[in-house]
Amino acid sequence: MSRPVRLGGIGISYDIAIAGAGPAGLAAALYLKRAGHRVTIFERFEEPKPVGSGLILQPTGLTVLADLGLLDDILALGARIDRLHGADASTGRTVLDVRYDAQRGGRFGLAVHRAALFGVLFRAARREAIAIETGVEIETVEAGERATLIQGNGAKAGPFDLVVDASGSRSKLRQSVANAGAPRSLTYGAFWASLGWRGEGFDEHALSQRYDKASVMIGVLPIGRPEPGAEKMAAFFWSLKPDDADAVRAAGIDAWKERVMRLWPQSEAFTSQIDSFDQLSLARYGHHTMKMPVARRLAVIGDAAHSTSPQLGQGANMALLDAAALSHALARTQSVEAALEAYAKARRWHVRVFQALSLAFTPFYQSDSVALPFIRDRLVATVAKIPPAPQFLASMVAGTVIDPFRRAGLTETRWDVGRNLGHDRTAS
Repeated sequence: MSRPVRLGGIGISYDIAIAGAGPAGLAAALYLKRAGHRVTIFERFEEPKPVGSGLILQPTGLTVLADLGLLDDILALGARIDRLHGADASTGRTVLDVRYDAQRGGRFGLAVHRAALFGVLFRAARREAIAIETGVEIETVEAGERATLIQGNGAKAGPFDLVVDASGSRSKLRQSVANAGAPRSLTYGAFWASLGWRGEGFDEHALSQRYDKASVMIGVLPIGRPEPGAEKMAAFFWSLKPDDADAVRAAGIDAWKERVMRLWPQSEAFTSQIDSFDQLSLARYGHHTMKMPVARRLAVIGDAAHSTSPQLGQGANMALLDAAALSHALARTQSVEAALEAYAKARRWHVRVFQALSLAFTPFYQSDSVALPFIRDRLVATVAKIPPAPQFLASMVAGTVIDPFRRAGLTETRWDVGRNLGHDRTAS
């Protein structure tokens, strides 16, 4: 059940347009509508829908959903994650073991199908009667005293007091921001598939991975149910260079499955469910961090403002934090201009720190390097067991190396109040 979110402290109501009906856009719409603003979402697809397989909601993202009154809804669908475990494919040696309980507070992650997160947010938006216009491709913004959206067919929408760009890593709207830049393509991407959960021999509360140097990473992530009543599922992924995908497909699905099985025999529980490359989606990643995610009458949130590899699992969580921070900024300032400045300031250091960490860690797990995985498997794996390294790794995965909550107007949910919170929810 949803609850009212804090209202704007000075009682100003704005006309706000949001580009994109993904998690960032829907969360922003919920916050802003509940704060008394008039909100319209513009979505380029004819029907709003989720894109991708699975993700981990960290304590940061879960706190935002709790603030929106949606925590129970998402807990009922997701799978509680207590640790991230990775081993060398050839030796079986553990080279990554990050446990949330290395820090106090009862923190955990919640792995979800993207359809589950989308569904929870979308249904809440429907309950709030938030206007959603579909099949609308927004090209740019004309900003003056107010802002007008320019569509791909030349049609205009508006005027609005504020435009929120939540249109993802391929955003066109962010070009309205000076020196916005564009994502730099990363060398490695991944094949992804959403499969039935076959948990024998797998930890249902862990992300499990196997590595062959840094050129291959295989992963199994229990992700709960995409919707109530559906079967439990897993996200299965295999890292590769997108440039090599055609060659892998040409060699045939059996050759690929044989290679996976050779590195991780236990994964047959999942590869046996794959009969064609049509079941695998190719994900491409890029890295991009806007220095200033605002312009006149425009706020940029989520992947449009900061995209990176999924190595630290922060993407959706950062987007949810952006939505909370923007709403909080509007609630405590007396103008859109002041709110945009406050939003950019609130998110600046948390975004920069985690973008830097992601950029630094990714080559250890996805690259052509021989030296980096050697260091990872020996030096880093050893150091990671020595305090305070376990605590640091836990806070890095949780998204709390620096506090993201206060500046976004949030108080972290106390997970240690209910020790069983999140356990066995996938059975409901």
